[in-house]
Amino acid sequence: MVSDAAIAAVVALVVTASFPFYLYGAWIIIEAETVTWDVLTHHLKFIISGLLLTTIPAVTWMIPRFFRQFGGLAAVHAFLGLQAYALLILALTGIVRIFQVKRAHDLYGSPNPDMDISELHENMDSWRWRLRVGVFGYIVFWLLTWMLGIARLLILHTDYL
Repeated sequence: MVSDAAIAAVVALVVTASFPFYLYGAWIIIEAETVTWDVLTHHLKFIISGLLLTTIPAVTWMIPRFFRQFGGLAAVHAFLGLQAYALLILALTGIVRIFQVKRAHDLYGSPNPDMDISELHENMDSWRWRLRVGVFGYIVFWLLTWMLGIARLLILHTDYL
């Protein structure tokens, strides 16, 4: 049977592999002069892949072992992870509304690079703020959670710490 240490190492690699997907997904949007439907769907393929690479190991392997390993570091690790997902939800509350307004104005099908999207709806700036804060916060808390997870991996499954 495969040891917990081996599984923990694979889980750490899978979660670590999600970060380049986030970075490339962000780069796609940052580099696009105009966010068309094709750009948006290309971006989402990488972001969703990154989310799956993080969420599936958390749900299938980390959470079931949480109470067996419960302690200070496990609690902080779980807290930071929950904060990351809370900020992801904040980002989603912004992006869903932005998507709805841009879709209603057909800006994905017929983009107008000269249009100021803040003029499309009175709440657009607040939705964009939610999106930015949520994405930035998710990445910050993801990194903190990842670092603590690597430390926990070393403490629990190696003789290094």
